[in-house]
Amino acid sequence: MNHLVRRNLESLLDDPRRTMDELVRGFFDRPLGFEGAGQVRVDVSEDASNYLVHAELPGVAKEDIDVQIDGDLVSISAEVRRTSEHKDGDKVLRSERYYGRVSRSFRLGQDIDEGGAIAHFENGVLSLTLPKKPLEQGRRRLQIQ
Repeated sequence: MNHLVRRNLESLLDDPRRTMDELVRGFFDRPLGFEGAGQVRVDVSEDASNYLVHAELPGVAKEDIDVQIDGDLVSISAEVRRTSEHKDGDKVLRSERYYGRVSRSFRLGQDIDEGGAIAHFENGVLSLTLPKKPLEQGRRRLQIQ
């Protein structure tokens, strides 16, 4: 048995819980398939009145992007379309670019005012400015009968 394989197997048997934790954590950190395939990478920040979202969508046309807002849930999806780039007689030696549907959904800490939301797409980056709905002032105390 290969020395490296034996050492990894011994490590697994020594502490199976740690290895399982790493496996589960790795599943959520690194999705199955090609690195980044089918996944939209986002940066989310906020100021006092808005959430600011920047999503990488390389190779996507503006017309193929869909953004849905439902309360505090934001869903971004897009279609990455394959374009024919080779001429007659060309032979593809390697193809690693992802084609197909990509999507991402995430919740924010506060509901979004959909009417004031702004979306801008440039150079493969979707920028969203999502205004926060004002929080209700005070709580209503329910009268017990």
